[in-house]
Amino acid sequence: MRAAVYHGNNNVEIEDVPEPAVTPGHVKVRVHLNGICGTDLHEYFDGPIFISPSELHPLTGKAMPVVLGHEFSGTVTEVGAGVTEVVEGDRVVIEPIYRCGTCRPCRSGAYNLCTSIGFHGLMADGGMAEYTVVPVNQIHKLPDSVSLDLGALVEPMAVAWHAAQHAGVNDQSSALIYGGGPIGIGLWHALRGMGLTEIDVIEPSPVRRAALERLGGRTIDPTSVDVPALIADRSNGDGVDAAFDAAGVAPAIESALASLGERRPLISVAIYDRPMPTPLIQLVLRERRIQGTICYTAEDFQAVIELMAAGHYDTTGWVETIPLTGLIEQGFDELRESRRMKLLVDPTA
Repeated sequence: MRAAVYHGNNNVEIEDVPEPAVTPGHVKVRVHLNGICGTDLHEYFDGPIFISPSELHPLTGKAMPVVLGHEFSGTVTEVGAGVTEVVEGDRVVIEPIYRCGTCRPCRSGAYNLCTSIGFHGLMADGGMAEYTVVPVNQIHKLPDSVSLDLGALVEPMAVAWHAAQHAGVNDQSSALIYGGGPIGIGLWHALRGMGLTEIDVIEPSPVRRAALERLGGRTIDPTSVDVPALIADRSNGDGVDAAFDAAGVAPAIESALASLGERRPLISVAIYDRPMPTPLIQLVLRERRIQGTICYTAEDFQAVIELMAAGHYDTTGWVETIPLTGLIEQGFDELRESRRMKLLVDPTA
């Protein structure tokens, strides 16, 4: 079968590799589509970061080279001994977390914070391939009303849903989202799913602003508008109830903290690859706080799948499909230059 194999910095090859064999407690999946994540871009252009060059991961026993891909949907083609939860032919999405089950976060149910956490597609051969094998506890079945195309977006939308849950907002709340990429769009959908209507997405790119506006979103260009001043004027000085940083740049953090109301949170969703100046006095003087968020749990996956089944997620104008053979030129390079929004990879093309 064909697969995108990561060999190190700026070194991903489309190779013919053996089909993986199913093992007890595992499920073999024929991959339908696999999304390109920002993490994949970081590994390709700046890595290896999470992928180990040589040290075997304690839960998966895998190191580089590794097949990329952790955002995907597919169809079950075979189940291993002891698997009763799914059968051949089931349409599924994968929650790609490996967890130890014994550390304190795992024991408390917060296995997304497992001290030995691993990810399918980073610490085990992933979904940028025609087939992959996953533990049965990573499988979520899709209802008939959710297509495999849409199912390939469950993982990144679950990241956004999990982040939104940290904010403690309700249908009367207001929010700012910094960054109008796929996670920012996911946050917009998540907050809308929680009943919020007062949401602004702060995004300098006219392409991304246009994509959000086509969905019905409200956007602000921070290069032409003083966002904290606008929010102060609009809210009579109260500020917003929550802000989300999906941009990962210092001006976004500064603007977000200055726009928050008292004792309100900034939820940090971005992956920060370098130290970030943070005006902590903005926290002190108004008792604001910064809350980190990472990944998701099964409850987040199920919440997103239920919203998808209800027709909540609209992919118009921001999701495209490319062939596996075009992964670098049509995928990584285009995304790095912000010429595309969200790209799904077809492993058969």
